[in-house]
Amino acid sequence: MFLTNSDMVELIELRHALHRAPEISGEERETAKAIVGFLAPTAPDRIVTGLGGHGVAAVYEGAEPGPTVLVRCELDALPIEDLSGVPHASQVAGKGHLCGHDGHMATVAALSRGLGRQRPQRGRAILLFQPAEETGAGAAAVIADPKFEEIAPDLSFSLHNKPGLPLGAVRISEGPANCASRGLRIVLNGRTSHAATPEHAISPMRALARLMPALTALGPGGSLDSDYRLVTITHAGMGEPAFGITPGRGEIWATLRTLNDAAMGSLCAQAEALVREAASADGLSVTMDYHDVFHHCENHPEAVAHLRRACDEEGIGHGETPPQRGSEDFGLFGRASKSAMFLLGAGEGTPPLHNPDYDFPDALIAPGARVFMRTIRNLLG
Repeated sequence: MFLTNSDMVELIELRHALHRAPEISGEERETAKAIVGFLAPTAPDRIVTGLGGHGVAAVYEGAEPGPTVLVRCELDALPIEDLSGVPHASQVAGKGHLCGHDGHMATVAALSRGLGRQRPQRGRAILLFQPAEETGAGAAAVIADPKFEEIAPDLSFSLHNKPGLPLGAVRISEGPANCASRGLRIVLNGRTSHAATPEHAISPMRALARLMPALTALGPGGSLDSDYRLVTITHAGMGEPAFGITPGRGEIWATLRTLNDAAMGSLCAQAEALVREAASADGLSVTMDYHDVFHHCENHPEAVAHLRRACDEEGIGHGETPPQRGSEDFGLFGRASKSAMFLLGAGEGTPPLHNPDYDFPDALIAPGARVFMRTIRNLLG
């Protein structure tokens, strides 16, 4: 174990401090400052800031040529009220670290202690603290940033805590790891009238009523295979909250989900055609746009092999896992490097992610860091 008792005390204090002061996607300025402050005493060869927004990357150079190995975590919290009741609960109304990104940051920050005391023999180790994962915008912004070209990795690794799995257990498989998804916002426009003369209006009511079941029928879910498609209606509304007006405008928000990027194009085309047909039938105009675009994650066999070896050498049990329905923008790092994400069990009785009472278990910091550090040492010495 490369972490001392005092390291663990400070890492838990870091996580609790981050948990108390959550910042949502795109607003992670103070979180980034806290991370830089924690990393600085380990004397990285370079700290890159403002990466793709508020992203931070610490670079630890080896003396000899070798590969660049990146370990990535996320800076952002969620716009959900923290109702956990723990002593370190969020002090920011309506915001909370309810996906465990505070714990991911503490886990990756732990690596700075080992790398600060003993540099890699070769290549470079990069600790990346990425912004805006929850909106799907962060990885793309980091990769598009010219500063990223200077630290572009050959191999990329990440983890996500997983409630429902035994505490500290690792699950990882080759191939698809997280589904592709995107939010489709549909706006239907007609014409209002007095509620006493609805015949003078062009109301979106009938189109909305038809579209909600029709869209969900395009993606009924089912087995997580190459044909998997899921459409979830997340929001719908029409008109003004008044009794005297026949509505002239309506909105539907739907999340489209497929196992891989290739299937997403077909699902989008079908959804758009369905919407246009429904709007045309009732004389409505329509606009559609996409938000929170996530590409699917694919675990590279070589990257998976490195993580499995690290688990074996650290005595951490691991097994296979099916692809996850939830999306993750880490998949973009796999387009330019061999990448893999593993799941780390947060306990079988733990509340699910994004629940208002979720709190990342402190006991996961050490095993997560051990897997990453062993992987780095195996690759870079």
